[in-house]
Amino acid sequence: MQMRMVINYSKRMLTPPLRARGICFAYEGSDVLHDVDIDLDAGAITAIIGANGSGKSTLIEILAGVRRPREGHVERSGDVALVVQRVAVPDALPLTVRETVSMGTWGRRRPRRETRRTVDAAIEQVGLTAFARRSIHALSGGQRQRALIAQGIARDADVMILDEPAAGLDTDSRERVRGILADEARRGRAVGWVTHDRDDIAHADRMVHLVDGRRVA
Repeated sequence: MQMRMVINYSKRMLTPPLRARGICFAYEGSDVLHDVDIDLDAGAITAIIGANGSGKSTLIEILAGVRRPREGHVERSGDVALVVQRVAVPDALPLTVRETVSMGTWGRRRPRRETRRTVDAAIEQVGLTAFARRSIHALSGGQRQRALIAQGIARDADVMILDEPAAGLDTDSRERVRGILADEARRGRAVGWVTHDRDDIAHADRMVHLVDGRRVA
């Protein structure tokens, strides 16, 4: 496994922008995560792997702040963007690629012109400039996933967490997603992704392996 050279040596890289310790979580009184520790380091891609039901999706929801652990704690020294697999809006709702990406800037106090430039740059970065005015629902699976990644990029988060970003995509689309995330890591972001894909794992800098809700070597 090759380690990428981090070219953005900012001070925030000295301490992981996201660190979790002793994470436990239970559904209906039964623990599905048991004392899990994880760091997401700036400038690195961390692959989170494990069989279905091993607790991967629950773990990243806790890391992103969507769920609260039963025990343990999460330290976040920067903003976190959670990138889901699919758009959570009805097909009947007309939502363009640009509008989808713009959602990543919500809650960020920026001048309107700067926001427009940020959104345009994120769309260009994932190769969707020609589709900016197209409905998000009219895109292919790979294009739609890239739009959701652009939403996270537009947020300018220190940490990007993704739930199987390449699931169901063809080979070319998976490679393109990997390339986009590698670029984000080189820019200094911490990237954590849930994946089953061996090529994703091979391109990651480190790995967190869950078995029955426990981290194993």
